[in-house]
Order: sequence, then structure tokens, then C-alpha cells
Amino acid sequence: MRHYRPHSGRRVDVNPRIALTGANGTIGTVLRTGLKGFEIVPLDLPESDVRDPETLLRRFEGCEAVIHLAWDLKTDNWDTGRISPDNARMTFNVYQACVEAKVRRVIMASSVHADDFFGWRGEKPMNADHVPTPTSPYGANKVLMEAMGRYYATRGLEVVCIRFGAVNKNDRPTIGNWDWRKVWLSHGDCTGLVTSCLNAPGVPGRYALIYAISNNTGRIHDWSNPFGWVPKDDSSLQEIG
Repeated sequence: MRHYRPHSGRRVDVNPRIALTGANGTIGTVLRTGLKGFEIVPLDLPESDVRDPETLLRRFEGCEAVIHLAWDLKTDNWDTGRISPDNARMTFNVYQACVEAKVRRVIMASSVHADDFFGWRGEKPMNADHVPTPTSPYGANKVLMEAMGRYYATRGLEVVCIRFGAVNKNDRPTIGNWDWRKVWLSHGDCTGLVTSCLNAPGVPGRYALIYAISNNTGRIHDWSNPFGWVPKDDSSLQEIG
């Protein structure tokens, strides 16, 4: 992303500004630590409320890309059975503010829960090309995020929706009632994917929907993508957290 002419016409040579919502969350902390060569503009409560459109317009000014991670996980998570209207509102606000602030590219944090992987029995890994069946209301809310991205891609935005796997604070896979090692995403692979999405010269068709899973033994997701990203880590080689 360092050498292109965005909508504003200005040339970017070094350290492009990247706005990061949900900057203090698990993935936000991973990216703030791991992304190199960018000027990060962090947004998180209480200083920055992503529900406020004016705040977003002000903070997105001069940014070349936005990474949207902010989400009310206490109310709206894969295992709560509920949704938060604030999450849909933040999704809309981010897309709309990107258009108005002339941001070129937005990366949205979707989830593997957008499609039901628990009972997957396919001969090939799951890919993002078919109509999803969410695992939960949370997953359905993420599908709304993806669909809204398809609309905003027609408005001139470059949109990348990433179905993130399990990113843990301690960077280790976990085992519960289901073997979460299959959907583990390491910190290094997470940062590598987002870096590839930011540095790509363009987004084919202005829209991309991809799975973010490490190269785990027994994985059930296809991480094919147009950005050249190849995950390096394997949960079977890691200690259980």
C-alpha cells in the first residue's frame, strides 16, 4: 500500500496511516504489536466511540485503510445466543465513514462462525464461495457485515472481509468440547494476512472474502486468497493453552 494514488490523488511513500477500531481487543493488540511500516490510528472505548459517525469521520481523515475489529462481544458472541444492535450500527458507520472520508480500503473482521463448521463432513475444506449457514446469531450478524461489504464495494470501496479463526491472547490453541486446534490462528499468521491485505496493489473485483486459519493439521477451512498469503504455523506443533 506504500506506492499508489488513492482517491485523494496524493502519493503515499512511507508509513501510510491505518485506522484500527477495537484496538485494545485481542486481535487489535496483536496487530498493534505486529504490523510494521504503518502509522496506526487506534480507536477504542472510552476515548473513541465507533457508534458515533462524527468520531469516525474525524479519525479516518487522511487514512489509507481502515481495519474494523470493534465489537460488543459480551452481548454478541458465538455462544451467547444474542445480538447487539450496536454491532450492526458500527458496521454501517465504518463503511459509510470510509466512503465519506475517501478511504481506499477497509478490512472487516468477520468470523469462522459465519458458516457452520462444527459438523462439516465435506470431502474438501470449506471455502467462502457458497451461501453460509451461521453457527449462531453472532455468525449471522457477521454475514450481514459481509453482505454490506458487497454493497459498499459497488460504491467504490475496496473491501476485504476476513473470517478470523481462533486468536488467543497467549498465542496457543485450546481444546474444549470441540477441537479448536482446527481453527486456530497464530499471532504471526494473523499479522501476516492483514499485512498482505494492506500491501496488495488492489482487491480483485473490489471485494474479497477469505478464511484466516493457520496451516493446522486437520484443518477444515480453505484459506485460499488473492493476496499471496500462506499461513506458516500449525496448531499440532504448539503447546495447548
